[in-house]
Amino acid sequence: MSDVQVKFKGYVPERLPSGAIRHRVRVEGQPKRRIVIPVGPDDPAFSEHYYAARMGHSITAEPKEKAAPAASLDALVQDYIAALEISVDGGNASPHTLRQRRNLMLRACDALSPEGERMGSLHCDMPREAMVHIRDHWGARTAQADNCIKAFRAAYEWAIERGRAQENPTTGVRRVHRNKGGATPWTPADLKKFLKHHKEVSTPRLWLLLALFTGARRGDLTVLGRSHETQREGITWLDWQPAKKGSAPASLPMAPQLLQATRAMKVQGRTYLLNKHGRPFRTPEVLGNSVQLWTAEAGLSKRSSHGLRKALGGLLGEMGCSELQIMSILSHTEPTTSSIYTKSAERRRLASEAMHLMGDLKLV
Repeated sequence: MSDVQVKFKGYVPERLPSGAIRHRVRVEGQPKRRIVIPVGPDDPAFSEHYYAARMGHSITAEPKEKAAPAASLDALVQDYIAALEISVDGGNASPHTLRQRRNLMLRACDALSPEGERMGSLHCDMPREAMVHIRDHWGARTAQADNCIKAFRAAYEWAIERGRAQENPTTGVRRVHRNKGGATPWTPADLKKFLKHHKEVSTPRLWLLLALFTGARRGDLTVLGRSHETQREGITWLDWQPAKKGSAPASLPMAPQLLQATRAMKVQGRTYLLNKHGRPFRTPEVLGNSVQLWTAEAGLSKRSSHGLRKALGGLLGEMGCSELQIMSILSHTEPTTSSIYTKSAERRRLASEAMHLMGDLKLV
């Protein structure tokens, strides 16, 4: 790197945590201003970008992208992502899955091998140890590490079916993330605190009521609106197909509190929840960021839409709802998922009865 810096004055490469290199050039006469250029000194287009950056300009036309070698990990990932995009367009895959897998796999391809090569430049028929290396390069970000391997597992299954790979190198790669209990369920005190802070007619308050009275996941909360309403015997119902793959269709009567809150909003749109500009939230992640802000403003921490969903499941279990009833509300397709809430409530009831009997035990 030092030879390159001597030859090209002001060229300041930066190694990113992923191992990739960011190419930066100081503007001549403005030592604090640096412009990022898309290529390094070994690229034929470097001189054009370098001298433009020294003069304080960026070349808008991007250099022609080199096609990844056909048998490389880069090529496999690019083609799998393209196939996944088609599935999303056809409604057979979630946009969230596409965004997550694209981000994780492209970052993994930019990671360096123990020999210093980009992982994406290697042959796609790689040993399991290569996937272990990709998993381990995430370090303490163990959830991302497991999701990255999950993405590659799906990509290799896709590739093997099409004769693009011989074996799946993710086979036998262990999970490293330890589940710490997931989202924190909201308590009645949390709900009261949130509602007390946020005024009667507001987006935060509407979000809380919509999440609580529908049990919808964050992604579904960004799309629910008047178009999902149906009238049955004078009652307004919400009918929708949850975006999460494998979820059962949801159909629920709107609680009076929720119906009133949706109608009270001064700005109405195609979705119930609108951002401060009066438009639907662009992605579930954007809504999630807003939820973090709203809960922090109310003096709450680590509270989320999924935490409300868990609270609803627990509340339904405490009220004595059956597994089938909870399945209908939370769009579960397997009784085992809903049984988590009924069994927890039943264990608490049995424990209470048992301790009541223990109160009559004479130890002398």
